[in-house]
Amino acid sequence: MHPVLKAFCLICALSSPVAALAQGATVAFGGLKQDTSLPVEISADQLSVNQADGSATFAGNVLVGQGEMRLSAGSVRVEYGQDGKSITRLHATGGVTLANRTEAAESRDAVYTIATGEVVMTGDVMLTQGQSALSGQKLVIDLKAGTGVMEGRVQTIFVPGGN
Repeated sequence: MHPVLKAFCLICALSSPVAALAQGATVAFGGLKQDTSLPVEISADQLSVNQADGSATFAGNVLVGQGEMRLSAGSVRVEYGQDGKSITRLHATGGVTLANRTEAAESRDAVYTIATGEVVMTGDVMLTQGQSALSGQKLVIDLKAGTGVMEGRVQTIFVPGGN
């Protein structure tokens, strides 16, 4: 094969996955797979409770833990179920980080719906898996399945063998 044609084929082969990621990407989140039935633990500098709407707002150095998953943020609003005890949804704002031992995702805001195991992260989202990184405007993670979709103008850096 002619060297120029060989180089062209190599460039096309290497750029195809990146071109496919231009507007959206489905990625595996094996490390973020989570047993959503585990207890949710929350710590923060301050707690405000609203009896009228059945919510609580944790503010300042908020850390949420469930199994091996950790979520940190400036503020987290917790919505409780009708029983007033079970947590149904978490709204995190202000420098949100969702992480475990091998993967981390950062964004401005995140909503975690406990029953479905869905986390929706929005605003300058950055996901790191090992040495590889993926960024976009919205990341929807299914913690039960360990999968996710990055949306918006998606950019990525893949490090071969780096994960």
